[in-house]
Amino acid sequence: MKYIISIDQSTQSTKAFLFDSQCEIVNQKSIAHRQYYPRTGWVEHDAEEIYGNVVKVIEELVESYRNDSNEFSIAITNQRETVVVWDRKTGKPVYNAIVWEGNHGEDICNQLIKDGYNDLVRERSGLLINPYFAGSGAKWILDNVKGVRQRADKGELCFGTIDTWLIFRLTKGKKHVTDYTNASRTMLFNIHTLQWDEDLLRMLTIPRSMMPEILSCDAVYGETTVEGVFSNPIKIAGVLGDSHGALVGQMCFNKGYGKVTYGTGSSVMVNIGNEPIVAPDGLVTSVGFSAFGKVYYAFEGNIHCTGGTITWLKDQVQLIDNFEELENLATSVSNNGGVYLVPAFSGLGAPWWNSQVKGMLFGLTLGADKAYICRAALESIAYQITDLIKVMTDLAGVSLQDIRVDGGPTTNKFLMQFQADMLQVPVVRVKVVDASAFGAMVMNRFALKEWSSFTDASAIWKPDGIIKPEKSKTDMQSDYDGWHEAISQLLK
Repeated sequence: MKYIISIDQSTQSTKAFLFDSQCEIVNQKSIAHRQYYPRTGWVEHDAEEIYGNVVKVIEELVESYRNDSNEFSIAITNQRETVVVWDRKTGKPVYNAIVWEGNHGEDICNQLIKDGYNDLVRERSGLLINPYFAGSGAKWILDNVKGVRQRADKGELCFGTIDTWLIFRLTKGKKHVTDYTNASRTMLFNIHTLQWDEDLLRMLTIPRSMMPEILSCDAVYGETTVEGVFSNPIKIAGVLGDSHGALVGQMCFNKGYGKVTYGTGSSVMVNIGNEPIVAPDGLVTSVGFSAFGKVYYAFEGNIHCTGGTITWLKDQVQLIDNFEELENLATSVSNNGGVYLVPAFSGLGAPWWNSQVKGMLFGLTLGADKAYICRAALESIAYQITDLIKVMTDLAGVSLQDIRVDGGPTTNKFLMQFQADMLQVPVVRVKVVDASAFGAMVMNRFALKEWSSFTDASAIWKPDGIIKPEKSKTDMQSDYDGWHEAISQLLK
């Protein structure tokens, strides 16, 4: 049996899934790691702890499956913008990993904006100047950890996102590599030339000698015994960032296909094809994935509060006792009665990007009971997703084919139907344990020539349900106009 160990090294934990030859999960393990908060707004991880957990979780995962007749390989997906700087010879980090959530690089980014680098960064990297991305974290380490800048200038240090760090350690320092997707989240990568950009490196004062080689997602990245877990080396094949892994895991291989993960907020990514396009304000352009010699780009944006709105209804204002009750209330009225909730609890995210506004209820009358408010809360999720996807597809000149969705709120039938009616395309609900790990497994299959096309991958994909539009665009327009009127009132 050929087994694929798919590692999802995420912000909170290291998860490992063992896929068999039929792409079924036969075992899974998870180990959490510690979060460090050395000061307000800073978030760090111990990169050595993460590597140790990867070794441990693999050992536990395969313990019952190791024998002379079974073959193994490793795929990796990871928290994307978290950055590690380490010694090239010893493999020891010079400082903790700076996590994407942390704002170590805030002052650096503010100065870059002040110095007029916005257009250069947007044009070359597709990103916004923000401490969220890995480049500013690396510069902070070079500038603030004693002696590190001098060692970097001598060529003694390596830069890497978590995928690069893990591969370097797993291969005993033989491979200093990353993939296109992780590279595209550093603020140092040129999405047009598909190389590290000398001007961006100079802007952040990062020596070129620190940078890893960049490979396609469907490449073989090296071999490892995982610190002796395996008696003979096994291949590391298939690497990509976690959101990109979900895009692949949801089989969004073609232009016009996208995925939405409904969590507390929502992550939206749409495949825009083989040409990079400057994203709308507040959104970013990244490499979506690369395979079979081609690169596919994506627009990405995040909405602050979608599933979090449901939690607010239950825990804060206590209009519902449980999530099942929400659907019954929302469908107990035939329309929204002109009631709109704009859940700007922490400002409005993409595509509005106004951090100053607060959430508001609009259109209340004496006849508006909690059923209307609950319906308005669910509708607000669909409106926000529609706003973001419409901006993405209109600018890219693509026609949305369908939207693949995952996350807890997707079990709400009213929300999924309303979303399909708003977008006027099928909403495809996907029941996967971990879409990112599934996507990494797919790339592993491509890399090891087990599959030779996207069609091969799509053949094993199993939608959990397809919700088709039941109302026309004309039917939905008045509701959508009312939402935009509420937004305009809020932004006045």
